[in-house]
Amino acid sequence: MKNGTVKQPSAPPSDPLRAEFEALYQRHSREVWALAYARWMNADTAMDITQEAFLRLWKQWETGETILNPRAWLLRVARNLAEDYAKSAFRRNGTHPPQTMNGVQAHEPLPLDRLEQEETFAQLREVLEQMPKADREILTFRYALDYETEEIAELLGIASTAVHMRLSRARQRLAERLKAQGVAQPQ
Repeated sequence: MKNGTVKQPSAPPSDPLRAEFEALYQRHSREVWALAYARWMNADTAMDITQEAFLRLWKQWETGETILNPRAWLLRVARNLAEDYAKSAFRRNGTHPPQTMNGVQAHEPLPLDRLEQEETFAQLREVLEQMPKADREILTFRYALDYETEEIAELLGIASTAVHMRLSRARQRLAERLKAQGVAQPQ
């Protein structure tokens, strides 16, 4: 549509159905377009809705459906299409350039990151197996089972300050062993 005129179909009428359709298009297309335009204030969107409404009319006629009041039918369909357009995900979100989508992070780590993490955990487990039982036990309570200091103290029957001291020394020994094996420490 340019300057308020609706482009009519270019094919010449070859049968009565097509002639009737084109007559309806001539009579009602501006009104249908105006209804959609009033809702969206966008000529292209209004034209898309108008064309979709007339396409649906044509399809109804092809199936043999009788529409007693085509004008009212077209206006109702256009109104519904305008509302559907408002609800569409494309309308709400639009499209984004690839650069925007590149910044979207996945919920899961990348396969390479996951493999690296699994290798680090395997090295950690190997080093933990070589450590004294007391170190393994206190590190497991704190970091694998996520127990608080007070819970660990109660389980081991020692004071909370002793738990802090043992944890500190066990972490230090673990770090030394991991460093000796070439495992990089997180920054």
